[in-house]
Amino acid sequence: MKQVDFGQVANSYARSREDIPVTLMDSLKLRNIFFEGKKVADIGAGTGALTRKMAMRKADVVGIEPSQELLAQAKGLNQTKNFAIPYRQGTAEATGLDDSLVDIVTVMRAWHWFDRPKAIPEMKRILKAKGTFIVIDSGFLPGVAVVEKTFEVLAKYVDDGLKPAGAKADSKQRINGFPVEWFEEWRQGGFELRDFYKLNYSVSFSKCEWIERVESISWLAGLDKAVRKRALEELFTYLPEQEPFDIPHDCNVCILRLIE
Repeated sequence: MKQVDFGQVANSYARSREDIPVTLMDSLKLRNIFFEGKKVADIGAGTGALTRKMAMRKADVVGIEPSQELLAQAKGLNQTKNFAIPYRQGTAEATGLDDSLVDIVTVMRAWHWFDRPKAIPEMKRILKAKGTFIVIDSGFLPGVAVVEKTFEVLAKYVDDGLKPAGAKADSKQRINGFPVEWFEEWRQGGFELRDFYKLNYSVSFSKCEWIERVESISWLAGLDKAVRKRALEELFTYLPEQEPFDIPHDCNVCILRLIE
């Protein structure tokens, strides 16, 4: 599986990946997932969008992220947004955290990039007995004119085609965007599926904001800088001037519990 260095687009990533729906945290609360006073590890934290939402709910949360560039953005946002969240460099396969440390592990928009046979035992190792493991994915949906025009332009520049990101490209069947094999992997790894659901929401973008959002996705992050610049310039001229762009999104949430 080709790895993508999101550090190359860290600035755009920080500005455009705050689009987590308010309904996500509400939906977790409705399912008796409470963060106050809980020790939480956010794995693949990126620039800390989800990490901050949990800190706002009084979680004792640490963000783990392999990219130095994304970590720098997360730490900078600590200062501008008045947080004191600890961020540490680490991976899903080697977090650097102690055994049985956390009540909750979260992974958002990242599980498909991990070496899952190594990541699952690591999630199990750092969780306390009967701990909660939450895997979340979200993104914009096809079908609206702006998204379809975006795909048309990007297809000219992405040599391998606009395939699903990471391990999703290798899966022949997905449920709400999650490859079906993940569920059996989690079960065999000692996790019980407690809930799995979808949230639909819309995000409004100016033209420039949409360009930044597109730059942060894996298709663009994997391109040479000069090629990425040409693609974004063409996209800017190709998209309509009428703003804002209201882009439909979905957010898929899987809640698991450690049973061993």
